[in-house]
Amino acid sequence: MNKYEETLSQYATELDDAAVQMAVEKIVRENYEKYNTVEVYKQLFNCIDLTTLRTEDNTTTVANFTKRVNAFDEEHGDMPNVAAICVYPNYAGTVRMNLEVSGVNIAAVSGGFPSSQTFTEVKVAETMLAVKDGADEIDIVINVGDMLGGNYEDMCDEIAELKSACGEAHLKVILETGALKTASMIKKASLLSIYAGADFIKTSTGKQEPAATLEAAYVMCQAIKEYYDKTGTKIGFKPAGGISTTADAVKYYCIVAAVLGEEWLNNRYFRIGASRLANNLLSDIWGKEVKFF
Repeated sequence: MNKYEETLSQYATELDDAAVQMAVEKIVRENYEKYNTVEVYKQLFNCIDLTTLRTEDNTTTVANFTKRVNAFDEEHGDMPNVAAICVYPNYAGTVRMNLEVSGVNIAAVSGGFPSSQTFTEVKVAETMLAVKDGADEIDIVINVGDMLGGNYEDMCDEIAELKSACGEAHLKVILETGALKTASMIKKASLLSIYAGADFIKTSTGKQEPAATLEAAYVMCQAIKEYYDKTGTKIGFKPAGGISTTADAVKYYCIVAAVLGEEWLNNRYFRIGASRLANNLLSDIWGKEVKFF
């Protein structure tokens, strides 16, 4: 038994998909009304990675995107801002040059995003360049093919190498849960990613369907909690992809609250990757249609 199989053997990884679905439905049913409040909406807004990952992005559009975050701070200083601005790695420097507010991090997708299908050396170089240009956080995708093929060593070694390339920046590891398909595979990928050095595990790139699901969130949060209980290693969780409504966001909040608890309900350990969610949350907070971002 190698060290990866040994790590997995310490946890329950053979899960029943139907049982996971039932557990999720129970959590949402019992907690949704409790957390469906304006105060929670504000917390959720403060956990957003405000994202632009468009083919037509350029330095001007990214600079203007960043300036809207500055403007929010100026116009609504009574509310917490978003947690981070997430861009392609070649625009980390653009965000750094234009970001004027404190408390908002710069996140860059890297490592051959969104497919992860390129040379590890290219992923390392891209990651190091993004950090050099000002990225505080790096979002990478696991090698899904290696994960599905049981080649855990290569997958984990690459994550560890990219973690080293991050330096002081945090590493967010995307599992692309829609491609992993089963709860059992998602649990294994979560545990291996944490073992390899992830500071966050994230559901999806948003470039493949299905993207984030509550079932994947539940399994990933379970893995985080079990790993923490066994080792003391505490990492964050980020659902991303297709989360656009306030109701959707509250359901993910319910999962994190129920499985991980109160100490995870802040943007140090909980993020939401969303482009459209910010305006919808603001609309529900202020009781009128808002199109700020």
